[in-house]
Amino acid sequence: MTTDIPGSAPGLSRKKKIIRMGAAGLIVLVLVFSIPHFIHSLSHESTDDAFIDGKIISVSPRVAGHVIKVYATDNRWVKAGDLLVELDPGDFDARLNAAKAALESAKAADQARNIEVELTQITATAELDEARSSMEASKAAVQEVMARLAMAKAALDQIRAEADSANARHQMVSPQDLDHAKVAEHITAAGLTAVQKRIEIQKAAVQEADAALKAAEARLHQADARLVMAQAAPQRIQQSRFQADVSGSNMDKAEAEMIQARLSLSYTKILAPCDGVVAKKGVEPGQFVQTGQSLLAIVPREVWVTANFKETQIKRMKPGQPVEITVDTYPDIAFHGHVDSIQRGTGARFSLLPPENATGNYVKVVQRVPVKIVFDPQKDAPPVLLTPGMSVVPDVNVGDSGWPEDAPDNNPLPPGNKGAKETT
Repeated sequence: MTTDIPGSAPGLSRKKKIIRMGAAGLIVLVLVFSIPHFIHSLSHESTDDAFIDGKIISVSPRVAGHVIKVYATDNRWVKAGDLLVELDPGDFDARLNAAKAALESAKAADQARNIEVELTQITATAELDEARSSMEASKAAVQEVMARLAMAKAALDQIRAEADSANARHQMVSPQDLDHAKVAEHITAAGLTAVQKRIEIQKAAVQEADAALKAAEARLHQADARLVMAQAAPQRIQQSRFQADVSGSNMDKAEAEMIQARLSLSYTKILAPCDGVVAKKGVEPGQFVQTGQSLLAIVPREVWVTANFKETQIKRMKPGQPVEITVDTYPDIAFHGHVDSIQRGTGARFSLLPPENATGNYVKVVQRVPVKIVFDPQKDAPPVLLTPGMSVVPDVNVGDSGWPEDAPDNNPLPPGNKGAKETT
């Protein structure tokens, strides 16, 4: 026979009910708070490995020199074209003046060469015409002297023939006619003497004509030599033109050097390449700077978010999907943006030392893919400071369709895979 302890069963039952009700309430609370998050997670992807990114433009001199003035100040806004740093222009002024003088000298030389080309063309043509005329005149003179020589020789031969004929007639006189011959001897002797004188005179004429012929032939040879030299006029003109071209090239070179000297002088004034805020200024007056040395940086106003999502999170992610961005600096402000592009390759592939997985100690690690998120314009956005490096938490609505299918996509399938289908 069992004896019940009064009040024990109802007290235990009441405690169990309270525990059950508490557990049920806790489960309800968990469900109330978990279900929305679960539903939200079905269509959203988020990560805390995300930062604000932006351009950081390093300003460097294009020439080396001593700094004489620094106009830039840290964390101050500058506009494109504002003077930031000024270098000593003394050496560059001297180089520019030297280049200008060299250019003027080259221009004068080029002008002189062009004038020389014109003079060479005129004189060479005139010399060629004169040489041709002299050649023709010399040929005519030679022909004339040769004709005179031939006439003199013919006359000499004729006189000699007459003398021979007279001697023959004198020797053929018969004894019967001797007396008569003696009478005529004096006359014949006088005639022979006259003929002999004529022969001597004609010989002198022949010698004179022969000397004139030699002189004419010499002049002909000289005229021929001058003609040969004059016929080289085109080559002389071409050579003169070539020298003028060389002079023109020297002038162009001097002009290019002057332009370079002027540019180098302008580079002594270092200007802001864009609008932005000066940062990391590391230059002071008196410092000697080298070409390409970083003097300061300019951070433009434009910023975006670089979010490193796990490779398992980007399956449904594509450009155009809306993003809600929470910046750690401003946790109470909701920023809005959209997915701009997805990087081709994980962050590890673009690291300084890419991973080498062809080893025996490989451990699989979930990779992260950088995703660029751009802020959307907001009319009522509060005036807040967003700078590169700030931590953010982006929440991407992967359930959204994003940009249209026919819009330019930042993550298209490679050629040949257009018909690829998802496998389950």
